[in-house]
Amino acid sequence: MSQKIRCGWSTNDPLYIKYHDEEWGVPLHDDQKLFEMLILEGAQAGLSWLTVLRKRENYRQAFDNFDAEKIARYDEKRIQVLLQNPGIIRNRLKVRAAVTNAQAYLKIQEEFGSFDTYIWQFVNGTPITNSFKQLSEIPAKTKESDAMSRDLLKRGFKFVGSTICYAHMQATGMVNDHVVSCFRYDELC
Repeated sequence: MSQKIRCGWSTNDPLYIKYHDEEWGVPLHDDQKLFEMLILEGAQAGLSWLTVLRKRENYRQAFDNFDAEKIARYDEKRIQVLLQNPGIIRNRLKVRAAVTNAQAYLKIQEEFGSFDTYIWQFVNGTPITNSFKQLSEIPAKTKESDAMSRDLLKRGFKFVGSTICYAHMQATGMVNDHVVSCFRYDELC
């Protein structure tokens, strides 16, 4: 029986393999999940994605399952409770950014009807399929992620630099950056 070929970043960790095989690069159109991924990508800044992935369930509990309406109302007392929670990344700026981003996210939903409509406009509503042979070919950012970052920052979001936006695009299937030898590449084309 032959073993599946995966993107090299998925390592041998079962959680990472499951994430790679079932989630990463799958087009996502659920507002709450898109918001969750944006917050988690921001939390990941400067850390490994596996660190965040291992804490994802804790984040879901701590942040009311990423209910933006609830998060947007977090006060200083709630922020201080979050900063004491060892199950999440206790970075003051990142925790505060989640609250700020929830407020900005709600404004986008109001303006565009959904966050999905807004965020997918940066790829004209259709996933970009790349054909990279090696991980080293995959860019850290693109003109699309640059545009997304600029617009999110203009709307008041925090921790949404172009590299974070590109990681969000990859994770939510706005781009297919599985290497061509990966079994998921063809499945997502």
